[in-house]
Amino acid sequence: MEDKDPSTMRGSLALRLEPGGRAVLALRGQFLLDGGVPSHEEVARDLKDLKGISSVGFDCGELGKWDSSLLAFVLRLEGELGGSGIVVERSGLPKGAKRLLDLAASSPRGQARERERGSLFLRTGQWASSQMIKSWDVVGFLGEVSWSMGRLVTGRARCRGSDLLHVMHRCGVDALPIVSLISFLVGLILAFVGAVQLRVFGAQIFVAALVGIGMVRVLGAIMTGIIMAGRTGAAFAAELGTMELNEEIDALRTLGIPPVEFLVLPRMVGLSLMMPLLCVYSDLLGILGGLSVGVVMLDINIQEYLRMTREAVKPSYFWIGVFHSFVFGVLVAITGCFHGMRAGRSASSVGQAATSAVVSGIVSIIVATAVITYLCQVLGL
Repeated sequence: MEDKDPSTMRGSLALRLEPGGRAVLALRGQFLLDGGVPSHEEVARDLKDLKGISSVGFDCGELGKWDSSLLAFVLRLEGELGGSGIVVERSGLPKGAKRLLDLAASSPRGQARERERGSLFLRTGQWASSQMIKSWDVVGFLGEVSWSMGRLVTGRARCRGSDLLHVMHRCGVDALPIVSLISFLVGLILAFVGAVQLRVFGAQIFVAALVGIGMVRVLGAIMTGIIMAGRTGAAFAAELGTMELNEEIDALRTLGIPPVEFLVLPRMVGLSLMMPLLCVYSDLLGILGGLSVGVVMLDINIQEYLRMTREAVKPSYFWIGVFHSFVFGVLVAITGCFHGMRAGRSASSVGQAATSAVVSGIVSIIVATAVITYLCQVLGL
């Protein structure tokens, strides 16, 4: 009677030890979903019981057919041995299996699974290391932007004027409807909330001062900045992230065109120039919203409302608001472009870049508002 070919038998393995604290798992037979696979828990338990084992490899000389059950066995074995100090070496696996395992590790879920392994101390160190790397990455990007801005000022930047005009149109004219709606409603709500309390003291006329100062000094700029962070900042991140996904940015580098000058500068300059104009427009719409409440609810004369607004709003308030908006434009453009340029090469990474751009943009706006407000308080403005 002839011996049966081991590669066609049911999946099994044999454990052998090698010098230097290395164990080898000799895989035999077929590792198929319907053919049976050895228990990874029993294998991990046997390896942990052995003393002096630092690594484990694979010998696939008698391995037959295999499918995803082999990949699952290796991944689960790695998970069981993750906290024991035993390293699982994939070098002995079939080339196709190694490629699939590497692909699974590069996916977001695979990366999340890798981060979950190890002790709390190890994960804390990995988090701190990743944050330091990200911080240096941000500093490096800001340095590239500053260098490119210097080249733009001296007329040596590889930046097209048509791109700048296109960005200004998208950030300015196309944003007017949403800015109009939000600014008008914010002014209306601010006037309504103030009127409820001021009416108790018979001081309804001061609603004009409340809305005027609030919108012109900071609220108009903040609302416009938040709108542009959600609208334009996310668009910048998605556009550049898609270009990174399609390797278009790599193509620019190959052609000798700096991506920061060609892609980032038009977006940053265009948004920075349009934000002050949008802020002034937002201020006017906010005052108009407050005027509608004053005229309809409080029976205030239009001329009297406008006179009170003109007396309450100082020129310094106007310039403070414009400065706010300019800073917000720079921050939204930088955060959007940074997350887009650093996006990974997958569909999910583009969505994550857009989300991160919006969150980072809004947080930077709030932080910048606090810093500028404190500086204005110190300077007596």
